[in-house]
Amino acid sequence: MHTVKHNYTSLPEPLRCTGSMDSRELRYTRAMVFAINEINNSSELLPGITLGYQIHDSCASPPVAVQLTFQLINGLHPLFDTSEKCSQSGIVTAVVGESGSTQSISMSRIVGSFGIPQVSHFATCACLSDKQQYPTFFRTIPSDQFQADALAKLVKHFGWTWIGAVRSDSDYGNNGMASFLRAARKEGICVEYSESFYRTHPHSRIQRVADVIRRSTAVVVVAFAATGDMKILLEELARKPSPPRQWIGSEAWVTDLEMLKFTFCAGAIGFGIQRSVIPGLRDFLLDLSPAEVAGSSVLTEFWEDAFNCRLGKRAGTGERVCDGTEDIQNLQNPYTDTSQLRVTNMVYKAVYAIAHAIHNVVCQERNSTIQCDRFIKTEPVQVLDQLKRVNFTRNGYQVSFDANGDPVATYELVNWQRNENGDIDFVTVGHYDASLPAGQEFHMRRNLTWAKGSTQVPVSVCSESCPPGTRKVLQKGKPICCYDCIPCAEGEFSNITDSSDCFLCPEEFWPNAERNLCLRKPVEFLSFHEVLGIILATFSVGGACLAIVTATVFFRHRTSAIVRANNSELSFLLLFSLTLCFLCSLTFIGQPSEWSCMLRHTAFGITFVLCISCVLGKTIVVLMAFRATLPGSNVMKWFGPAQQRMTVVFFTLVQALICTLWLVLKPPFPIKNLTTYKERIILECALGSAIGFWAVLGYIGLLAVLCFVLAVLARKLPDNFNEAKLITFSMLIFCAVWITFIPAYVSSPGKLTVAVEIFAILASSFGLILCIFAPKCFIILFRPEKNTKKHLMSKNS
Repeated sequence: MHTVKHNYTSLPEPLRCTGSMDSRELRYTRAMVFAINEINNSSELLPGITLGYQIHDSCASPPVAVQLTFQLINGLHPLFDTSEKCSQSGIVTAVVGESGSTQSISMSRIVGSFGIPQVSHFATCACLSDKQQYPTFFRTIPSDQFQADALAKLVKHFGWTWIGAVRSDSDYGNNGMASFLRAARKEGICVEYSESFYRTHPHSRIQRVADVIRRSTAVVVVAFAATGDMKILLEELARKPSPPRQWIGSEAWVTDLEMLKFTFCAGAIGFGIQRSVIPGLRDFLLDLSPAEVAGSSVLTEFWEDAFNCRLGKRAGTGERVCDGTEDIQNLQNPYTDTSQLRVTNMVYKAVYAIAHAIHNVVCQERNSTIQCDRFIKTEPVQVLDQLKRVNFTRNGYQVSFDANGDPVATYELVNWQRNENGDIDFVTVGHYDASLPAGQEFHMRRNLTWAKGSTQVPVSVCSESCPPGTRKVLQKGKPICCYDCIPCAEGEFSNITDSSDCFLCPEEFWPNAERNLCLRKPVEFLSFHEVLGIILATFSVGGACLAIVTATVFFRHRTSAIVRANNSELSFLLLFSLTLCFLCSLTFIGQPSEWSCMLRHTAFGITFVLCISCVLGKTIVVLMAFRATLPGSNVMKWFGPAQQRMTVVFFTLVQALICTLWLVLKPPFPIKNLTTYKERIILECALGSAIGFWAVLGYIGLLAVLCFVLAVLARKLPDNFNEAKLITFSMLIFCAVWITFIPAYVSSPGKLTVAVEIFAILASSFGLILCIFAPKCFIILFRPEKNTKKHLMSKNS
């Protein structure tokens, strides 16, 4: 557009267009003329009624659009093209246009005040759906709100969470990008930058936007821009190529044939208006007679630009004159290319929508025939009211408007792909239908080609996805898409990608090494199948066998002096109790159960008291025996065999009573120990009552100490074989074992607690049997000459 500086002393020059003509916009105007001619020749739509038109060129400039709108309403002479064959002259019934959103906004504010309906074929700004501001505005192209939602879903579909955004600094670009950014935030998409520009901005502004694109880390760039603006930006980028960028385009430029010359954008994708077929349009576009061209200033300009010649008297010196050999059939430019009729069909539908509205005002069906009154004065308000109700199908395409004046939103997903000749073509690779249920709007039907001809989907993220087993921690001062991946803490897991939190496993579960799955904790107890359990069980059975073998030796030599001298009855009872002591340790091995927990502690307590009672009885017998040798002593009659038995029974019954009270009041029970080890479960027996447990041990300790004291007192009594010495040593080992047992038992974790208890039982049992019976068996088996009463009764020197 040509502009001049005002000096405020004279009237400014009128606004006028400069530069080359937009061939695509010319095709739109010719499509309108084609549709009006079809309607005027139709016997079904407005029969007998002739529609006229005026065509004005706004130069894609809001000021020019405003000026022309006032001229149109005031009935001034047209500037562009006209048809004089109207059924009623001087009445503007409706307006088709404008292509740009900003121009359409400017026009709608004017025509809306007069109730004149306006139907746009290419103004997509979501703001135009506001019926409070634009009550007479309709459009046959979907609102940018639908396109913005579709673009956000497209970006999300391919996993792009880090993108750049550029837009036209116009109502179309600013409103469209605002809608897209809102939809993108809902989809969890982050924008590294959002830059605006306009074709009239200084070159430095365009250059700055291009530099931002070159320096950015985002691979994907969403461009919500008009064709004219996008051309300027891509031309600037072409001067100094940027790293490969995956372009996502709005419908305004992504299906414009003139944009295909920017080959570095190959692989671009975007939503375009559904491609369509308009029968007869191509022939009409190419059917330009010399007279028709000469009679229209715009067609003259088009013809001269297309063939680089001048018509008639317009030729200047040195300029080639058009000689009639120009063949428009062979012309290759956007005007003649009807292979991608997208927005052109929107113009076609807009004209037919207005025609149907007028038809519903002036025509009625009578006796199966349509009769139209050409003399009825048609008011724009009547046409406006009928436009809200139109619903028809033309060439297989549905035409209707919702309460906001918008059509049903359907798009084709278009991909810029190279063909076999190396040229770039628009290839439809999918569809988007906003009328379908949520989640089903988007449909892909073929493979895409990406930037640089790649077949792999480009990656555009600020941070790589956090795998399961980690959680996201946002990087300070950056968008939510920029984060670090932190491994889950001990005992926590995450089983989804990009988890923002880790979660605790259930009580009896523990995460695997990758911390992406909770596995049931292994259950651990001292079993017969592990090495430690086998060793302890072997010693337990071996000890029992040793006690049985010892008893067998004693029984076979029961008449010998050494067996008879050491109270054979108590010796056999002691060996029996030691056998039980060895075997009771087996109850501590294996999976704890309610019965095994009660049995292991009570059996241990009672058998050990029985054992210590026998040892105590033997110690007392030694003391009494030497007392009986004193003159006048009759002690032995007070501690004969009957009293010895009663002593053993009494001491054992006391322990049995303690165990009975323990089992009745608060018995031991199996538990799952979840605290000692976090990663595994220890099956063990809870004491039930700690008082009962320590009472059992304390009673055994009391008897052991008493026995030890008496044995110490009897150790220096004269005799060649004094059993008190052996008892003293055995009790010393017994007490040492159980004194060290207490801290080891308390500090040992898990199943080692059970192993410590078994070790104490076996150690003390082996101490007793080896210290008391090993010397005697040695004499019986290997020194029979010492197994005589004379030797036993001999005095030590």
